[in-house]
Amino acid sequence: MKNQRVVITGMGCVTPIGTGLADFWEGLQKGVSGAGPITLFDASEYPVQFAAEVKDFKPEEVLDKREAKKMDRFTQFAAVAALEALKDAGFKENEMDPDELGVILGCGIGGLATLEEQHQNLLNRGPRRVSPFTIPMMISNLAAGQIAILTNAKGPNMTIVTACASATNAIGEAFKMIQRGAAKAILTGGTEASITPISIAGFSSMKALSTRNDDPTAASRPFDADRDGFVMGEGAGVIMLESLEHAQARGARIYAEMAGYGTHTDAHHITAPDPEGAGAAKAMTKALEDAGMSPTDIQYINAHGTSTHYNDKLETLAIQKVFGDHAHALLVSSTKSMTGHLLGAAGGVEAIACVMALQDQLVPPTINYTTPDEDCTLNYVPNQTQSAEVKATLSNSLGFGGHNASILIKEFK
Repeated sequence: MKNQRVVITGMGCVTPIGTGLADFWEGLQKGVSGAGPITLFDASEYPVQFAAEVKDFKPEEVLDKREAKKMDRFTQFAAVAALEALKDAGFKENEMDPDELGVILGCGIGGLATLEEQHQNLLNRGPRRVSPFTIPMMISNLAAGQIAILTNAKGPNMTIVTACASATNAIGEAFKMIQRGAAKAILTGGTEASITPISIAGFSSMKALSTRNDDPTAASRPFDADRDGFVMGEGAGVIMLESLEHAQARGARIYAEMAGYGTHTDAHHITAPDPEGAGAAKAMTKALEDAGMSPTDIQYINAHGTSTHYNDKLETLAIQKVFGDHAHALLVSSTKSMTGHLLGAAGGVEAIACVMALQDQLVPPTINYTTPDEDCTLNYVPNQTQSAEVKATLSNSLGFGGHNASILIKEFK
């Protein structure tokens, strides 16, 4: 059986710089930072007191209020983003065979807020006061499960957990599933809501987070010599993938084509990347080979770019290994400079940024870039959105445990 071509027909997102596709893309173009003081809990005694929170989120405007209360915040994010993607794709009620519609999401941590809240109930009020919804609110797969219930999607349904590579792996696996004919359409991407006491305390103890409490909006500064850690973010990004045949048969608008996917593991360290950037380089190479494209066919890379010392240095090295002389002709930006790091959801919103770069021929910037680093020598699109001819993009995601994933998205012809 010949592989199906796979296209992107809908997108939806909930992010610290805007809920909904239009607001998110506008925020990226303007270089808006979503970072600010933590409001979700009292962080006054914590080493890090800021994060990139989703603001003014009202799930009841989209979801049934009673049902929303049975969802952890990460599931609410996913459901709102997925319903936007479905609407954006132009699906009409009962138009899709439920058996042919799937949901494949990435989520690195799941319902941590529910776990923490109910653990306090257990300690302070006893086991009988723990909510009966604790487990289904907490477990990571319930975001995909709830989306299936909301959309009557009875096709493949699963959750990928590969830390910060989760959403990109989810998109890649959904792409492959449609390509081989296992489904005709899949809602895919990632979601995360981990701005919680234990998460901030844990990442702080690792020295992974920026400590710029006095200037949160300048804290996420990927590839800058003065970077001191990432900024915790939250949100969801979901795209609708369809086989080209299915999309054309229903007259769908096509944003772009999903063309390649590569994944590779460092097998090196629980948190540190491979010191030669080998795993990240291999993931990018595999994505190019999968798409049947060469390095010179790529104009833009949405980098993992977390604003941590080793990640940015070694991702730069990996790009240089794969692209050689062409590396310096590339535009390489990190939208985490604006959204913060959405952990398992990062690849979902960053895939959307790549699609919009193709649509509008605009590359979003890396903000807060002021001091070049001698180890980071590429064009990081500093501080200002740049107009460019963009025909093909890569989106990279690198996760704790050595997980590396890269997807290739190109213009549809």
